[in-house]
Amino acid sequence: MKVKMLGRPTEERLAIMRNQATDLFMKGKIKTTVARAKSLQSYVEKTLTPAINTYEDVLTVQKPYVNEKGEKTTREVLNDGPKKLAARRKIMARLYNVKEPRKPGEKKAEYAARMDNIKHPVIEKIFNIYAPKYAERAKELGQKGGYTRVLKLGTRKGDNAEMAIIELI
Repeated sequence: MKVKMLGRPTEERLAIMRNQATDLFMKGKIKTTVARAKSLQSYVEKTLTPAINTYEDVLTVQKPYVNEKGEKTTREVLNDGPKKLAARRKIMARLYNVKEPRKPGEKKAEYAARMDNIKHPVIEKIFNIYAPKYAERAKELGQKGGYTRVLKLGTRKGDNAEMAIIELI
């Protein structure tokens, strides 16, 4: 399949794709030009597919830790399996690591408690929300792919560029 160049050098084009894909996963839909939306569509689907295929690969491991009293005990921890870990790293290479925004009216302490153990919010959102949703959809409909939709809006006033909304279905 031919890659749309978008009139930019490779580094700039890939940076645009990474930026827009990260925004799309964080917000669920974004507004952009039709050409960028169509290029972004394949980029996002190639990013989501490894997560959908491996999100269930989880191992339970016993890890030692010291509790508040100073006693050594063990704790059950869920770790990624080898396939999920490889998929996670592949997805991390394709997206930027951005912070989850604070919700309206959320206090700083509440935000800190909510984001306590989350280092990569976009990746966690993909594996915990989108991957199970699209895997269930694939079982029901018997199809893989088609995770995004492009809706054309018309032309932009300033430069007459065709605009579109791309959203996760």
